[in-house]
Amino acid sequence: ALGQIAAETPAPVLIFGESGTGKEMLAQAIHNASDRADGPFVCVNCSAIPKGLLESELFGYEGWAFSGAKEGGYPGKFELADGGTLFLDEIDALSLDIQAALLEVLQTQSITRLGGKLSKPVNVKLLASTSVSLLGAVQKRMFRDDLYYRLNALNITIPPLRERTEDIPSLVKLFAEKYRKGLGRPPLTFDDESMQALLCYNWPGNVRELENTIERTANLAEGPVVHLSDLSSDVVNYYYAERRKQTPPEPPETAA
Repeated sequence: ALGQIAAETPAPVLIFGESGTGKEMLAQAIHNASDRADGPFVCVNCSAIPKGLLESELFGYEGWAFSGAKEGGYPGKFELADGGTLFLDEIDALSLDIQAALLEVLQTQSITRLGGKLSKPVNVKLLASTSVSLLGAVQKRMFRDDLYYRLNALNITIPPLRERTEDIPSLVKLFAEKYRKGLGRPPLTFDDESMQALLCYNWPGNVRELENTIERTANLAEGPVVHLSDLSSDVVNYYYAERRKQTPPEPPETAA
């Protein structure tokens, strides 16, 4: 329900969730369900770009902006996302200076390239995500409170996979079909014990870890039926450890 509301509102949307929960997948789904679906979907991982380059990456630059700049300038991600959606992953990685510039763009719906004098209107829906408490970052003065409240008009929290185990069978089926097709293999099925192990595991890497596990399994399984021995050692060891916890100890032998 929140995802549909997020697709229909022009307001920014803030997505919370642990690493690997599928924040980018949700952002893509929001874009696809919106009236901007025919426009571009541009994704930026704010923590993956050096801080010295992030401002020009977002807002672009003119050809004379700095030494080494491209002669014709460079359009930033806001310009590339015009008419569509811009997704800023790990927005907590933005410096305070860039946060101020981002707030200005949200307020004016326009950008000014680095080294430029003229502002350009942009029509962009902003989605942002984080795996940390932005309110905590505000309290530590590491994140601007005015930007936080502007972004937090609508927020969605994706629970970790360990709290939604009912999704695991359908995700396993989805990933198994994806990777077996890529390998040209027959359909894969998981026997009861292997599925129980997947349901039992706590998935610290969430959906990303589950997908990696299924990809590995699709590559290494010897036949079309996946057994416990085909799964990763992390999953198998966790499964056996949990079984030992649930098995009552044998009563001590008494002397005759």
